[in-house]
Amino acid sequence: MDTEAQNRPKDLVLPSSTPELTEPISYVGPAKYYLCGYFAAFNNIAITFPIQKVLFRQQLYGLTTANAIRQLKQDGFRNLYRGILPPLLQKTTTVALMFGLYEDFSCLLKKTNNAPELFNQSVSAVLAGTAEAVLTPFERVQALLQDRRHHNRFKNTFHAFKVLRAYGIKEYYRGLVPILLRNGPSNALFFALRGPIKQSLPEATTYSMNVLNDFICGGFLGSLLGIIFYPINVVKARMQSQVGGEFQSFAKVFMKIWTERDGKVSHLMRGVHLNYHRSILSWGIINATYEILLKVL
Repeated sequence: MDTEAQNRPKDLVLPSSTPELTEPISYVGPAKYYLCGYFAAFNNIAITFPIQKVLFRQQLYGLTTANAIRQLKQDGFRNLYRGILPPLLQKTTTVALMFGLYEDFSCLLKKTNNAPELFNQSVSAVLAGTAEAVLTPFERVQALLQDRRHHNRFKNTFHAFKVLRAYGIKEYYRGLVPILLRNGPSNALFFALRGPIKQSLPEATTYSMNVLNDFICGGFLGSLLGIIFYPINVVKARMQSQVGGEFQSFAKVFMKIWTERDGKVSHLMRGVHLNYHRSILSWGIINATYEILLKVL
């Protein structure tokens, strides 16, 4: 009889030559953050594009909501979704990069430094937002297709890209400065506040309540950031509606708009209330969809 086996405690389990897996293998890996961001943005664009188009007209022309909607009615249903391809290409990719690069940069910084978590989050978010700016040409073409002055000049997305080619690569990146001023800081605030805001909400006891909390968290943050960075988007809309000619500085365009709108904040911020409601819906959808897909994958 094996004396050693007799003396061995019964509750002691010897390590096996082939260790068992304690966690399921993830076949998606880090790519899941990009995929979740992509489909979350796709879902949002498909639902909210008409609202975005009304908002763009207000930013560009300083119209009231009623007048902007009247313009779209005059343009007809055929033109309602004109320009949707660029945001589908641009927004889905930028949101995918926003979430995916944020996670990648966060992991990288955690491994390479001992800085506070908030610092790593902020740097990761700014880097992700800056990287998103490489897709500025899509936002640029979207602005041209949504401007009624260019309806007869540009047939569709691909035609607009083709026409801009004659002006050089720089023309594709008109409006880059306001995009950089917006993306980095807004990303930093979004990722820094997303966790604390959700924790401050009533504890979710059901799946549907958890989805609702994600929607509320994303919607609140989206609307808050939309208000803060709204003037920057007004300047961006004006800069990107121009084709050819001088590349004016951000400050010069801002002052021109400020003068045209009688130096009144209320005139500069026309459309902000619609942007507020659109952001609640858009970022609520994005955040909730992202979290749902993250659990599925």
